[in-house]
Amino acid sequence: MIIKKNQLKTEIRENMRQGEKSVSITHLANQDQLCQKGRLFARITLEPGSSIGYHTHEGDCEIFNILSGSAEYSDNGTLTQVHAGDVLICPKGEGHSIKNNSDCNVELTALIIYA
Repeated sequence: MIIKKNQLKTEIRENMRQGEKSVSITHLANQDQLCQKGRLFARITLEPGSSIGYHTHEGDCEIFNILSGSAEYSDNGTLTQVHAGDVLICPKGEGHSIKNNSDCNVELTALIIYA
């Protein structure tokens, strides 16, 4: 199966998880394409000052791969600066958030799988 770029759906979410500003989410695969093993595989763009607010994963886990830029990441409340190439894992039962505190867009892929 091949999904062409022009077939991808992008949505804008305002104040995602009580975060700041808007987040752009381009869905790369749906639940059926993930064989019902996950609920999200997407490319996410955080513009300067935007964030995904702190939340806990119950019943699933999330993996971020930072493609470009740098951001402030909360790993269960511990703040760390992350950069392009970093992989961030939030296991089931743990919490995280991410904020673009730079002057450039942050691009990342996100995968949420059931745990």
